Amino acid sequence: MNILLIEDDVVLADGLTHTLAQSGYTVTCANSGAYAEHLLLAQGFDLIVLDLGLPDIDGLELLRRIRRLKLPLPILILTARDGVNDRVTGIEQGADDYMAKPFELRELEARINALIRRCYGGFSHAIVIGNLELDTQNHRVLLEGQPLALSAREYGVLEILLLQAGKVVAKDRIAQRLSVDGDALTDNAIEIYVHRLRKRLEPHGVLIRTIRGLGYLLENTANA
Repeated sequence: MNILLIEDDVVLADGLTHTLAQSGYTVTCANSGAYAEHLLLAQGFDLIVLDLGLPDIDGLELLRRIRRLKLPLPILILTARDGVNDRVTGIEQGADDYMAKPFELRELEARINALIRRCYGGFSHAIVIGNLELDTQNHRVLLEGQPLALSAREYGVLEILLLQAGKVVAKDRIAQRLSVDGDALTDNAIEIYVHRLRKRLEPHGVLIRTIRGLGYLLENTANA
């Protein structure tokens, strides 16, 4: 799971990155609103943690801009503004949760986990579909209890499909999620990764269907 942390306090950002990484999250930091917008257009994320006190733009304005992009991402505001009006405004502008500084790291992590469960259908670090298990904390895949060797991109595609198992995932969503620093993933490349995964998974009852014009859908057919 990829988290975009928008925070200009370097010490706090480093501490949060370390803590969340220990829990299996991949964290990318942006110390300004402009850089955050660049990252959002260049890469795919699963959740945003947003500080309102940024050096170049008010955090609420950045929140409005992010929501105008219509990205299906939960956003947690993290800020020193702890008045009731501030909280209400943040939620009304599109935030999913709001935490005031100072805060306990355990509570922040619990709220992040809760948002991810709410938005991604009961997410946990171990995602199991039939004979397939993906451990997002240790980046390990087991098929019928045996380790499955995958490339980083194959793992990324599989993680996205598993998180949305039973739902159609658009090809451009996969491309955005796996693109890094403007290095876009082409449709042909995605098709190749999906083809490789199919060859490994389908004999074990895990099927990746192509939904023409829409994307891909992962489902367990072992007990069908």
